[in-house]
Amino acid sequence: MNANTRGLRVIFRAVPFVLAAAAPPGGALADAGEDGVWAGVFAGAARADNRLVDIDGFANWGNPGWSSDYDSTGLVGGAVAGTGFDLGGLPLRVEIEGMFGGASARTNMLDPEGGDEMAEADLRWAAAARIGAAWTPGPLTFFAGAGPAAARIENSATDMDRTVDPATGRPTPWRPDPDDSFRDDAVKFGWTASAGVETEVADGWTLRLEGAWMDFGSERHAVNRDGGNRCCGAGTDRRPVAYEVENAFAIVRLAIVRRFGR
Repeated sequence: MNANTRGLRVIFRAVPFVLAAAAPPGGALADAGEDGVWAGVFAGAARADNRLVDIDGFANWGNPGWSSDYDSTGLVGGAVAGTGFDLGGLPLRVEIEGMFGGASARTNMLDPEGGDEMAEADLRWAAAARIGAAWTPGPLTFFAGAGPAAARIENSATDMDRTVDPATGRPTPWRPDPDDSFRDDAVKFGWTASAGVETEVADGWTLRLEGAWMDFGSERHAVNRDGGNRCCGAGTDRRPVAYEVENAFAIVRLAIVRRFGR
């Protein structure tokens, strides 16, 4: 079981009990059975929190474990739907969501000396399912939940090279070196946790402010695949090496939700 799975299970199990224990006299967990079903739309901002680790010291030559953090914020939007149910006397709520956005980040500091190797991460879309509970001490309802998440993320690292034209003695234009680069555009799986507050603004309509964290762990990608360059500094072997990429996103969003069947 990896760290993401362990963290997800801990959050998944703890949320309802933490909320129940924290409720003071006069406050109570929301009766999810009375909530019926709901659906809404949201908009907000997502901060991409990415890292590339040069495991062997290939880009930053001879410095194994060198890491580059690249963060940026973009706008996101999407839709959410949910329902409430009772499990052995414990009222819970389940929600699903889909999110689209432009949370992209890039850096050219894989090789801080040369500045000719770049990494980039682009969030295309994300989807999640959460289970949690809510507490309503008055006009405000506080809620929290956690669950699995999936996202389509494009990760890439690009090495730019140039040489000297023997005919003119001038440098050639910069060109990507495909063997020392990678590009991966795929669906990643991880976990999410969120918490927020909501209040009814009109009959059947609720305004919600929420913060969420989505974590998609890490994965490795090979570069120097033909072993043409020394891997890790002067005198080292010529062999393929690996970069490790980590992707996570912090999200703040405002939603308008319509409740049905109350």
